[in-house]
Amino acid sequence: MNTMLLSIHWNPDPELFKFFGVSIRYYGLLWAVGIFLAYLVVHYQYRDKKIDEKLFDPLFFYCFFGILIGARLGHCFFYNPDYYLTSGKGWAEMILPIKFLANGGWKFTGYEGLASHGGTLGLIIALWLYCRKTKLHYMNVLDMIAVATPITACFIRLANLMNSEIIGKPTDAPWAFVFERIDMLPRHPGQLYEAIAYLLLFFIMLYLYKNYGKKLHRGFFFGLCLSYIFTFRFFIEFVKENQESFEDGMMFNMGQWLSVPFILIGFYFMFFYERKKRMEKK
Repeated sequence: MNTMLLSIHWNPDPELFKFFGVSIRYYGLLWAVGIFLAYLVVHYQYRDKKIDEKLFDPLFFYCFFGILIGARLGHCFFYNPDYYLTSGKGWAEMILPIKFLANGGWKFTGYEGLASHGGTLGLIIALWLYCRKTKLHYMNVLDMIAVATPITACFIRLANLMNSEIIGKPTDAPWAFVFERIDMLPRHPGQLYEAIAYLLLFFIMLYLYKNYGKKLHRGFFFGLCLSYIFTFRFFIEFVKENQESFEDGMMFNMGQWLSVPFILIGFYFMFFYERKKRMEKK
């Protein structure tokens, strides 16, 4: 039987609607929904832990700009430095959400290219700055953010799906997607695989927080979040197309190499961080 006939043909319009001439795209909307849901989850934790509401107010801005700046710089530095770092136009497009045209003009495009590894690093740095300002314990804040992070990651991958980007390799699986904006080959919906995996992690996080939050050691949720997400990311890359051509000759692609440090950090905080703290107290 022809695999094409069994596949899901996927070609949604990235633009949801226009609002006073401004294009509202699924990509930006799903990003916003994911961040908003994480905001609600972390807010609940602050109230549950009876942390002063005034300390929560600036957290959203630290997280938002940390993720956005980190994700943008991560894409430019890790995946396409030859373009962004070698010309004035490249530097401008890295900083501004525009694209320069061949005729000398420019158009607003939003940030086309965001890397999850850079976003994670940017978030970690932003939270360190936040904790310096608020005097909250850094690991406590990382743990709270970790509980909420998977729901944002889920919606980001759904945003990638709506944009028909970060596509999978060709497959004859009956659930294959044909990304018609790319080609007519049935492919693994890698974005959907990741979205489902991160949604599952979110429910695991909620269960653990609700039932074992006071028993698990400081740093556990942060470690679980990093090790789960980036271990899954490492293996899912085997069924995804490389994002840049320079990755084709590599044993592991850039996403896999960048995942390894986060996996190791995650396991450290899950299994060794508290042991080291106990030994320091002796």
